[in-house]
Amino acid sequence: MTHTTDSSLLQAPRRRKLLQRIGIGTTGMALSAGGVVQAATALPGPSPVDTGHVENGRIVFPEWRGPADAPSSPPTAPLPRSERMGIAIVALGRLSLEQILPAFAQSTQARPVALVSGSPEKMKVVARQYGIAPEACHSYADFEKLRDNPEVQAVYIVLPNALHREYVERAAAIGKHVLCEKPMAVSSAEARAMVAACERAKVKLMVAYRIHYQPHNQRVRRFVQDKTFGRLVGFTAVNVQTAAADAAQQWRHKKALSGGGSLPDIGLYCLNTVRFITGEEPVEVYAHLFSPPGDARYAEVEETVDFSLRFPSGLVAHCMTSYGGRENKWQRLELEKASIDMPSAYEYQGQRLLIGQRVEDSKGQTEVTLPPKNQFAAEIDHFAECVRLDRTPRTPGEEGLRDQVLMEAIYESARTGRPVKTA
Repeated sequence: MTHTTDSSLLQAPRRRKLLQRIGIGTTGMALSAGGVVQAATALPGPSPVDTGHVENGRIVFPEWRGPADAPSSPPTAPLPRSERMGIAIVALGRLSLEQILPAFAQSTQARPVALVSGSPEKMKVVARQYGIAPEACHSYADFEKLRDNPEVQAVYIVLPNALHREYVERAAAIGKHVLCEKPMAVSSAEARAMVAACERAKVKLMVAYRIHYQPHNQRVRRFVQDKTFGRLVGFTAVNVQTAAADAAQQWRHKKALSGGGSLPDIGLYCLNTVRFITGEEPVEVYAHLFSPPGDARYAEVEETVDFSLRFPSGLVAHCMTSYGGRENKWQRLELEKASIDMPSAYEYQGQRLLIGQRVEDSKGQTEVTLPPKNQFAAEIDHFAECVRLDRTPRTPGEEGLRDQVLMEAIYESARTGRPVKTA
């Protein structure tokens, strides 16, 4: 069987009609003998706006959109894999497996190179998934073997709260920088010891306050600091979620491991974010605790905490946290010229930023849309950059220590029923 070619089926006039039908004109075009469309004149070369240029080791593009549109984000500038900071992940619980390890796919400055876990079976599976060598997987007893792995420059501690101090101090003793999950510890005394240990060893200590690296909360902080909408006169923060019926067996409900209930676990987001956004330190706290009587989940830790923070500017922030209500992670700011609602302020993703203000002679609400950003990747990259450039992290150990002091004051206020001075 013989096959006829396209050129034998479509002669030049038919080709021109076909090109016109599909929206390609023939002006400035020529057909070769083989039927290939060719440009009759040379095409213009690309402009600098299209090609960009190299500046200080980064690719930079001039702005190509008009002033009415938001500018485009600059291209990412990832370090070569061999130059990224190597991190050992200490503990393979839910947070490590559901959030932290997957976030490395979006990290441009760091990579996981070692694991520490009490479960050899689980560690073997995770190591295979993330390309970590078997010899870089250690038990807790063998933690100090990380000292001999030159790929490991830092550790990320994701253990229950009461174990943070031990592993921060062990990491510092072997010369590794430390990123520690929040809350930093179970007491201010422990937090001070952790800061001192890292100072003696001359290693960085950063607390993983992911909200500091979240774009919507960063934008609101800028609004407040710049007084974009005038003075901040009110702040309300809520972080609640439910606990399973058998949660009494979980470490978060064991005071010896957690240090407390909803306050250090999720209420800390309210406390720390108010401090972050306002740039102020509270001078007084007042609090009330409640736990349902007879509920085994709250035999050792609290269910609900209502607390207020009074600041030097006169601002009073009202905060509420609980394990007893349907998930809600919301904050609202009242300013002279606007209100700001953030219905998902403390979520891992899906943040929204709604601004209510006067629009001519009417009430209006606009939403500020920001590009999504993985908070864990952002905090890891900041930490890696601080290690590489020898800078102090935005959320150092002292930040965690301050929150420990304030949480102790909140518990004291709830115990006594009176306000407690904090400055």
